Amino acid sequence: MGSAGLPLLLLLLAGALDRIPGSEGGKETPAHVLLQRKAECHFLNGTQRVRYLDRDIYDRQETDYFDSDLGKYVAVTPLVQPNVDKCNSDKVFMQIKRAEVDSFCRHNYETAKTGQMVGRRVRGFYPVEIEVRWLKNGRPEKEGVAFGEELQNGDWTYQLQVMLETQPQRGDVYTCQVEHASLEAPITVQWEPRSSNSARSKLWMGIVAAVIGVIFFAMGLSLYLKSKKATPIQPTAALMN
Repeated sequence: MGSAGLPLLLLLLAGALDRIPGSEGGKETPAHVLLQRKAECHFLNGTQRVRYLDRDIYDRQETDYFDSDLGKYVAVTPLVQPNVDKCNSDKVFMQIKRAEVDSFCRHNYETAKTGQMVGRRVRGFYPVEIEVRWLKNGRPEKEGVAFGEELQNGDWTYQLQVMLETQPQRGDVYTCQVEHASLEAPITVQWEPRSSNSARSKLWMGIVAAVIGVIFFAMGLSLYLKSKKATPIQPTAALMN
């Protein structure tokens, strides 16, 4: 073909590459990308205390969310910060979003007649392998348990939500147990149903918002403070120092 044919061949290959979707700039993009929008209503004491979250998820990674407690959008990844700032500065749009805690959550609220939905969210763990289980009176619950999808937080850590639909009786004790490679012992969070009217809600959400890696720091800090209290400095020694 000769030396004159080589530039022509390279030119044809470059033209073919330009026609492949996602190949612009030499970067390959996935053939399918999953976009999700997840709206959550967190009820406490019926409708007296309601928190509304509207989450945007791109390819299993949460990018931003609206929090009715804060009254604004919060960016999880830096790339969406300009869009978040634009939304928060739109007064008309934000007025509509802030009203959704009433129009979406309280409007669709119904008092449960048969059962309750109990949920726990575990955040800030790495690696992704984690085991979360619900226990009823010390025994693992298998029926009525629903696992959400592991979502990336944008900082190499993940979050997971586990729901339990059950018909609690007075005296039942429910425990959410979390096991992870970074833990020396499982973490347990207990929930005990009450018979008051305020506790009979269709959706009772408990949020485990502790970062697993920080738990050990908190435990160590607590032990350190206790040890400091146990060995006070005498006044005379303090003056000498």
